[in-house]
Amino acid sequence: MLKLCGFAASNYYNKVKLALLEKGVPFEEVLAWLGETDPAASPLGKVPYAITDQGPLSESTIILEYIEDRYPDNPLLPASPYEAAKVRELLRYIELHLELLARNLYAEAFFGGKVSENLKEKIRPQLEKNVAGFGKLVKFSPFIAGENFTLADCAAAVHLPLVSSASKIIYGQDMLAGLPVKDYLKRLGERPAVQKVNADRKSNTEVMMARMKKP
Repeated sequence: MLKLCGFAASNYYNKVKLALLEKGVPFEEVLAWLGETDPAASPLGKVPYAITDQGPLSESTIILEYIEDRYPDNPLLPASPYEAAKVRELLRYIELHLELLARNLYAEAFFGGKVSENLKEKIRPQLEKNVAGFGKLVKFSPFIAGENFTLADCAAAVHLPLVSSASKIIYGQDMLAGLPVKDYLKRLGERPAVQKVNADRKSNTEVMMARMKKP
């Protein structure tokens, strides 16, 4: 059985977990906090990583691609090469141009740290530009790439709430408010797999925050 290693407070872990749940792939969750990962399976000490029947895999998007190839039932990529590429394009935009940029704000937004004013000033116009570009690609009809739930939705479900929250906390403005993200996430929240991921994330985040407070 496939093993998904990491912790449920991680949005990248949850992206893969959501895909597995939506596809109905049997898997085992293995708790691995940062600093406690298997260096043979995750050379950079990142989560998630997976243990397959052929060996380990690291990097969440690579794991998603493997899952699609290895377990073709209930596909989360369209059959059309072009439409599949459009899903991958959205996934890349969400992670590289939105989440990774907003991640610079997380220390102050969520963890009691401090982000320099210079960095905040630098991030804001970049985030505004990237959200505008993202807005030209998304469909929300009803899913982010069109009629069907795809890998792009797995990414959007776990990343977009963080981008919204971080930007609202730091700038007093939800940078995604101009897009129908709130209604979209509400629709996604009706899916059992999304409810499961969100519930596990909430409980694991409490454990993580308690760990961080220990001397």
